[in-house]
Amino acid sequence: MRFPRADDVELTTAIRRYVVAGDGKIKRYLHLLGGNFTRTMSEGERAAFLQALHTPAREISDKELEALLESEWRSRLTASWLIAIGRRERFRGWLAELLLASELVYAGEGYCLALARFGTDQDAAVLAAYLDRYPAAQYAYNQDWALGALLHIDQVRGSSHAAEYSASDWPQAAPVGTFCALLDSGAGRPSTESQADD
Repeated sequence: MRFPRADDVELTTAIRRYVVAGDGKIKRYLHLLGGNFTRTMSEGERAAFLQALHTPAREISDKELEALLESEWRSRLTASWLIAIGRRERFRGWLAELLLASELVYAGEGYCLALARFGTDQDAAVLAAYLDRYPAAQYAYNQDWALGALLHIDQVRGSSHAAEYSASDWPQAAPVGTFCALLDSGAGRPSTESQADD
């Protein structure tokens, strides 16, 4: 794992620019954690926050994303959200490995969101493998996010990957589909002028 150090300019610059960016005391990663922005912001604030996320999602380089994914949970969480927004599918394999390794608290939320945004059967297979590897009865990890991501993929694709995990011994699913819809909505998309750059 790559820890932020003063002599690692690449990583510390990426963290400052993408992870702890924000006005006031609450930094970007805290708004993303657990989807806090849906509970702590007014509708107008949430729309502005989501629209503002699209700029760094476009601007961040693959090299910067890689640096963040090698670091601690805050960086991994933020990188995963930016990957999800940009649907940068080239990170699919890496996110799958990180999710299945489940090394760091909270980071799995972002991995699940990104896999939900990619939305293929391959992504569903990774999420199912995660739920099989870490049964909710034995582990308190990010099963709610994995289940929410599977439910979203099922809804979009008309599949039933989540069916075997819907029993009462699984946690309530996180609203991953809601987060995906917010990222797709007008509130979560850049203005028409900046969309021309996409």
